[in-house]
Amino acid sequence: MKKIFILTGEASGDKLASAVVSNLQQKKLDIEYLSVGGSNLANLGIKSIFDLSEITYIGFTSVLFNIIKIKKKINQTVKEIIKFKPDILFSVDSPDFTLRVAEKVKKINPNIKIIHYVAPQVWIWREGRVKNFKKFVDHFLLLFDFEKKYFDKENITNTFVGHPLLEKSNSKIDISSISKGKKIISIFPGSRSSEISILLPILTDFVNLMNTKFNEYLFVFHATEENKDEITKKLKNSNLHNIDIISDSNIKTEVLLNSIFAVAKSGTVSLEICNAKVPSIIIYKINFLNYLIMKSLVKVNFANIINIINNKEIIPELLQKECNSREIFKSVVYFLKNPNYAKKQVEVCNRTLDQIRSKTSSCDEVANILRKYLIA
Repeated sequence: MKKIFILTGEASGDKLASAVVSNLQQKKLDIEYLSVGGSNLANLGIKSIFDLSEITYIGFTSVLFNIIKIKKKINQTVKEIIKFKPDILFSVDSPDFTLRVAEKVKKINPNIKIIHYVAPQVWIWREGRVKNFKKFVDHFLLLFDFEKKYFDKENITNTFVGHPLLEKSNSKIDISSISKGKKIISIFPGSRSSEISILLPILTDFVNLMNTKFNEYLFVFHATEENKDEITKKLKNSNLHNIDIISDSNIKTEVLLNSIFAVAKSGTVSLEICNAKVPSIIIYKINFLNYLIMKSLVKVNFANIINIINNKEIIPELLQKECNSREIFKSVVYFLKNPNYAKKQVEVCNRTLDQIRSKTSSCDEVANILRKYLIA
């Protein structure tokens, strides 16, 4: 029996990995799995050696404050992988955790093939990392075609597989019991506790501001299974009666497709929003020290991939001091009162997605590459 260890570092990676594993399971292959994963992999019957929440840190200072704990988790993970003796270590996203683990694993057992899905964004910062990756990563699976040049330059095996969030959804779920005749505005507060603790109070104030002017909207908070209880608890005392919290991925997809607008924490979820043809704004806030460090390292002018590709702000970004309830309120109201502006954003986003969308299924591509390594 062949073995795959699936290594993720946060909820988004768990979701991507589960789609690939589901694809492999449908092919009835004889594979044993073990993971560092979350609820999506658990739903496929795959055990995680510990809870994902134990390693989902954000920001440079958070990492520094938790450095001993992180090192312990890295060493624990390496130990469990070596003990499991997988044919493939399939690492997904979260490079500061997953690739540190992969590097140590490769040194101990060079026979384990390291395949990494979602390449580090070296086009944003720290391009010099690529040279080091060459020492221990056997194959990079890229979300965007323009990333290839960075890995080709170092002769690292790589394949553009496309972004799974850009694939068409077959979701057809009745959400009338959720919407109750109201227009839906989807809110994505992030997946990490550190993000939620900063953004949720701002978003709650934003909803309160909206309710002073309008009464026709329902605000749906998109949670993960891991953070749904945390978000529910924090919103419990808000006295807001036109909010809902959902974590089921199929329902979330259908809710997004039926939304008239979205407010989202900066990240890959923005692509999912664009793919659903929903106008949006991006928000993000971290502590000032982390912001200064990040600003000194990044080499792009925008946070959002759509804006980076177009080299201009197609989707408004409210970052740091602009990430406050009043600015969010003003931006959302502007879009709602100017439907032509919202329509133009959706059109530009759609054209941009056509440039970076794979012609095949990302999950199929990734599953086939893993399968080839297993039978090699």
